[in-house]
Formats: sequence, structure tokens, C-alpha cells
Amino acid sequence: MVLLALLPIIWLIVALGFLKLPGYKACPVAVIISAVVAVAAFGMPGTDAATAFLEGVALAVWPILLVIVAAIFAYNLTVYTKSMDVIKQMLTTVSKDSRILALLIAWGFGAFMEGMAGFGTAVAIPASIMVGLGYNPLRSILACLIANTVPTTFGSIGIPTTTLASLTDLNPVGLATDITLQLGILDILCPFFVVIVVGGSVKALKGVFGVTLLSGLALFVPEYIISSTVGPELAVMVPSIIIMGVVVLYAKIFKTENPEYALNIEPKPVSSGAGVKAAMIFILIFVFLILTSKLFPFINGPLSTIKTSVPIYTGAGAKPYTFMWVATPGIMILLAAIIGGKYQGASFGEIFGKLKDTIYNLRFTFLTIITVVATAKLMAYSGMTMSIAKMLVSVTGTAYPAFAPIAGALGAFITGSGTNSNVLFGPLQTAAAQDIPGASAAWLAACNSAGAGVGKMLSPQSIAIAIGAVGAAVEGKESEIMKMALPYFIGGIIILGLVTYFGQMILA
Repeated sequence: MVLLALLPIIWLIVALGFLKLPGYKACPVAVIISAVVAVAAFGMPGTDAATAFLEGVALAVWPILLVIVAAIFAYNLTVYTKSMDVIKQMLTTVSKDSRILALLIAWGFGAFMEGMAGFGTAVAIPASIMVGLGYNPLRSILACLIANTVPTTFGSIGIPTTTLASLTDLNPVGLATDITLQLGILDILCPFFVVIVVGGSVKALKGVFGVTLLSGLALFVPEYIISSTVGPELAVMVPSIIIMGVVVLYAKIFKTENPEYALNIEPKPVSSGAGVKAAMIFILIFVFLILTSKLFPFINGPLSTIKTSVPIYTGAGAKPYTFMWVATPGIMILLAAIIGGKYQGASFGEIFGKLKDTIYNLRFTFLTIITVVATAKLMAYSGMTMSIAKMLVSVTGTAYPAFAPIAGALGAFITGSGTNSNVLFGPLQTAAAQDIPGASAAWLAACNSAGAGVGKMLSPQSIAIAIGAVGAAVEGKESEIMKMALPYFIGGIIILGLVTYFGQMILA
């Protein structure tokens, strides 16, 4: 049964990694396989399979695709109004060194986008900017995928962690603290990986080791302070701003003049007024997302009541699917883009024309993501996902904590979402803790969320988002990206497994 449950995942690995099929061709086959296995092997009624598929479509469209469209539309509009040229000019005044700018854009700005919106924006927008500055497209995507691993659990104002806490009845502050401790080593290592990727080898660290180390510490130290005192909501948002400040300050004080890593750009100073105008869309995104988050309950509360609950899935224990019409990141990003684009001089006709173009250009990405999420729903509701997870516990026994991050990574690989991975496997982790002497439920739940970030690096959904953002230069290269990311994925899972296992021993 477990082997049958694994068939959709095995197919995706083979199709994307070996047959080199594009995601929009491989993923529809995965949803067909999962439906057949769910009905034929796991006894799922046909009507339940059909409605599980429909709920997956609903989730994919709202809010996931909504956020992706909004984020890429915001970027495309910024390019259309020539504001991105001004932002690039601002970036060139920081440094011409591709390694420094990668830390600023992929690591710092990427964490900022993850903390604000999540749902792929932290990969799509930074990767697009890097390619626009002249970076290699494949290396840009890989750098952003790596950079996005550790901020994922605190993305979208901490939603993955707060969701996990509510599902498992754990204290969100304690849970966020455990997650931060588990991710500490990767917090520091990931910026080194980013530099190695964009520089092409380990020798790229020469001359920028100090700023790379500071960039990692600039995430971990404030993240620990915030998560252990305030909680998960701002645990990445605030550190991301500190990272960018550290990189800019370091670049101004310690000049790097290695021509081997210099981008073909000419520094052009930008006035503060022009800089604010160029960045207005991103400024408004920040303001709107903060104001409508749970940090401001007098705004978030009324907006959260504007929703529609629709009974879609018909299986046992089914709950209505809720569409949040206003209090969702995609709507806020769309509003910010429209208002900001108007402020930057675009007419409404031009703005909505660019939105139409964005939707059309993402049509293959839509198919990929819709079928991936539908596959996840079919696997979860039929019991396929739980069967895989239980197998992991039964096989590993008391050594389970060393392997527990794999469940989180598996969930993120299937769904492309840290939140969904926590929904799928978070309760399993706390249940496993009851069967392991001295185990901490919070510690194992935390490793699920940490593992999800690493798993997201290889997720077909994450890769599809990146390809959709970067464009024609990387279309059909999912398999190549997966192969490039695989060593970093394996390394990240091994590190998390060791931290979880030995950390559990200390806690016991």
C-alpha cells in the first residue's frame, strides 16, 4: 500500500528528473495516478475523489495562484513603468559585485518578500530582478530557491507556524523558538550557498566571507530574539530589513573590486524622491500587508469576515472551503500594484493590459500548480499521505527524530507550501512524540516546519513559479533545476536530521 501511495511522487521524480518533461505535462499525469490509486487501492469513493480534486483546484486558484499572479504582475508593472530600471540603478550604487548583490536581493529582499507574502513571491520577484541585472537565469533561480528555504516557516506573517500551533495546541512562541533553533545552522550556511551558486564555486567566497557570515547572523540572531519573545509573525520580516541594511553598510565600508564577479552595470545615483516613486509598489505591498495582518486586529477582524464558505469535498470529516475575499495577500498585492502603478504614471488601461498579459504568460504555470495541489488533496484525503508518514515512524522507531524532517520536506515537495506540509504532517509529528520516550511534541512539530522549508526547494510548484517569473530562458528546464538543487536539499535534510536528533536527546 505504501508503494502505491508513493506512485505519484515517484512519477514526478522520474518525469521531472529523468524524462525531463515540463511541469505542465508531468503534473496532470500525477493527479490521474493519485486519483486511480485513491479509488482503486485506498477505497476512496469516486464522488469523494472528484470533490477532493475540485477542492484542490479551489485552493490552487485562491489564494495560491492569486498571489503568484499578483506578485508577478507587480513586478511586470514595475518593469513597464521603467521603475525597475531605477531600482536597478539604486542597486548598482550598492556594489557591482554579483556576490554582494545576490546577498542583497536573493537573501535579504527574498526573505522580505517571504515574510510579507510568501506563496512563491520570494522566489519569483528576486529571481526576475537578478536576471534583469545580467545573472545567469538557472543560477538565479537556484540561489533564490536556496535562500527561500529558511524563511518559509515564518512566511506570510508567520502563517505556517501559527497554523501548526493551532493544529497541535502548542504555544506559538515556544514553537517558533524551537523552529529558529533548529534552523540556526542553515540560517548561517544558506547565504554561503547563495554566494557559491552565483559565483560558480567555493572560491567565490574569497573577499566576501565576512559579509556572508554577517548576513547569516543578521537573520538568526534577531529571528531568535523575536520568535522567543513576540512570536512568529515578524520573525523573518524584521530580520530581512536588518540583512539588507548590513549588506548595504558593509558594501559601502569594505569595497570589493574583484573583476571576475563584477556585473556589467554602471552605478547611477538616484534621488530619494525618484527612489521612493520607483519602489512605491513594494512600499505599498509592505504597508497593506502589515496593516491587514493580525498585528492590527481592528483592521484584520472586519476584513476577515468578508468570506464565503463552500462545501466542496464530500468525504468523511469534510469541512467547507473558505474563500477569504479581502484579507488575503494576493488582494493586497494587487491593490498595491494598481495604486503604485498609477502613481508611477501608468494609465488604468495600461495597468489592466499588463495584468491580462501576466495571466496569459502564466497559463502553463497555472496548469502545473492546479494539478500539483489537486494531487496533494487526493493523497491527503484518501489516506495515501498518512500511510507514507506512518511508514516512516514504524521503520525508524526511536531514531525517528533524525528522520522526522523528511516528512515536512515530503509535504512541501508535494504541495509547494510550508503551511500545507504542516497541515498534512504536523499532527503526525506530535502523535509520534507520544511513542518515543522523552520526546518533545513541540520539538518534533518544529522540525516538520523546518523540513518543509528545505523540501520546498525541490517542489515542482516552487520551480514552476520561478520558471514562470524568469520566462522563456528557462522554460522546460525543470529537470536541470532539480538536479542542481538536489545536493543542497540532501545537505539541508541531513543537517536538520542531526540537529533534531541530538537536540531531542538534550531536551530529554
